[in-house]
Amino acid sequence: MGEPLRIGLVGAGTISRAYLDTLPRLPGLRLTAVTDLNRARAEAAAETAEAAAKSAEASSRGAKGVAVAASADELMAREDVDAVLNLTIPAAHAEVALAALAAGRHVYGEKPLSGTREEADAILRAAELAGLRVGCAPDTVLGPGTQTARKAVDDGLIGTPVAATAFMTTAGHEAWHPDPEFYYRPGGGPLLDMGPYYLSALVHLLGPVVRVTGAASRPRAQRSIGSGPRAGERFAVEVDTHVTGVLEHRGGALTTLLMSFDVHAARLPRIEVHGSEGSLSVPDPNTFDGPVELWRGGAWEPLAPSAGYAGSARGYGLADLARALVAGRPHRASAELARHVLDVMLTLLDAARERTSLPVGTTCSRPEPVPFVDELSTSAGHG
Repeated sequence: MGEPLRIGLVGAGTISRAYLDTLPRLPGLRLTAVTDLNRARAEAAAETAEAAAKSAEASSRGAKGVAVAASADELMAREDVDAVLNLTIPAAHAEVALAALAAGRHVYGEKPLSGTREEADAILRAAELAGLRVGCAPDTVLGPGTQTARKAVDDGLIGTPVAATAFMTTAGHEAWHPDPEFYYRPGGGPLLDMGPYYLSALVHLLGPVVRVTGAASRPRAQRSIGSGPRAGERFAVEVDTHVTGVLEHRGGALTTLLMSFDVHAARLPRIEVHGSEGSLSVPDPNTFDGPVELWRGGAWEPLAPSAGYAGSARGYGLADLARALVAGRPHRASAELARHVLDVMLTLLDAARERTSLPVGTTCSRPEPVPFVDELSTSAGHG
């Protein structure tokens, strides 16, 4: 792999913990700096990262300390930052990404890529002009769960795909998140929050979406925080919290989609794909692993993992980007895929408001499949 890609982390909130757990064991990456609007939180993240880097495995790679930058601009100006890991709130994703690209840094960010199509297009234009890479979560689709299911589809185990279902139901994130308001403001909602996991998986499984039909509702005008120091505090709901629709994929398959913050309990599958010769049960796309089951000939049968990064976790999409830079190939958790997913979601919301069916204005290629790869920390030369 050569020298690792040096990473500057912007935003040390809740999701950063998952990345801090993973980054030390990925040989193509090294965290060098962190910043957050709350300096104490940035300092805590740096301490966590340094403690992990002092493990025997990380020490053998010559890991160094993690600096705390006073601002995102200061972090992006550092000579020991090659790429920015953008873990800010969704409303800040585009601003931080564009600033990083202007500073000559690659970017990998949490989903969604941005809040608007215009921002997403600006990010892609800036990256192309600068000759830089932009990646975007989710990278869960690179794990054995979705990739084994994709291989089953590509190998024709269910014949020609004709339909799929995708369901994400919960009563809302305010039950567990101590500061949940951003989930219920523009840029949030169940579709923009959880939809990227499901839609990215569906593009891997069935290809890009060409048309959508939608409906949506907002049953409650206010919600209450259920945990943390602000428990019981009420806040306004500014977005639709129950979204449903039909997606028409380029290959002709139709997906029925439901994303909701208004369902207390359900027994719905996460994703199923139905073909001319059988059906496939796909695990939760918000996880990297999980059981894949095939129905063909009268019974459901488990499929052994046959594709994907084994042992993967948050950060593998960034590691894939680093490896793609070395190999000169496209990275899989790409901005192009993220822009298409964003466009599908926004078009679905437009269709819901207009109570109609609308074409999707963007497309993308299906990312390259991930062959079955052992832990990146032990097989850096594959994939």
